[in-house]
Amino acid sequence: MADWTTVAYVYDGGFSGFLTCVYESYVHREAPACFAAPEDPRVTLWPERRVEAHEAHARRVYRSLGEKIAPGARALVARGFLTCLPERELWLWRFIQAGYRRGGAMLQDLADPLVSTLNKAVYQLNHEAHMYTGFVRFSEQSGVLVAEIAPKNRVLPVLRPHFCTRFSRETFVIYDRTYREALFYQPGRWAIVPLAEFRAAAPGETELDFRRLWRRFYDAIAIQDRVNPKLRMNNMPKRYWRLMTEFQTDPGEPPRALP
Repeated sequence: MADWTTVAYVYDGGFSGFLTCVYESYVHREAPACFAAPEDPRVTLWPERRVEAHEAHARRVYRSLGEKIAPGARALVARGFLTCLPERELWLWRFIQAGYRRGGAMLQDLADPLVSTLNKAVYQLNHEAHMYTGFVRFSEQSGVLVAEIAPKNRVLPVLRPHFCTRFSRETFVIYDRTYREALFYQPGRWAIVPLAEFRAAAPGETELDFRRLWRRFYDAIAIQDRVNPKLRMNNMPKRYWRLMTEFQTDPGEPPRALP
């Protein structure tokens, strides 16, 4: 690739936009030095090239992942894009480039730095999503279930099948504070949309009663003589606590003495 031009790609930050960048890199023989969103404050010395998402080109690249590498490459790239891996687009582009050259053997080479790094990042994504299936706490507001999360990875697309199936007859919203997007669901329909700001309504008295009941239940089932704070933090990391009902207090209540 010595004759390829090094550029900095600026794209919309979406998965289709990233795949379009991969397409453009091969069409124009360009090696990306970095990928950035339009609002990215970073300054680069490489020439910038803005790439608009092109669905047909993105689908062509996505199909090629299964045809030229292996079907599992599609899942690895799609999930890898949702991770919080620093410079994840560069890792993914290098993986795709090596996969086109090596074929299916690429995925089997677990010692390869590209494969091992992406596998580790995807494992952390999947683990965090699994934790949130048990740690999301909903509040009822005018007939709608509302919850907020603050994940490290972009877990909403991974969580969507679970909650849309689990609460298939409900209407609910899950807002991601980190990535500023929300999953909206009503029976038979769902959408994940960008949402720069989200403010949940103040809980009504009925909702406050349910929260008190849940906290009372949480306290009641605790066995004081077997309290193990270290084990609890291993199974329920503290970064989840601030959005979990059992660790919160209502306005005007004294701080909780947690078991």
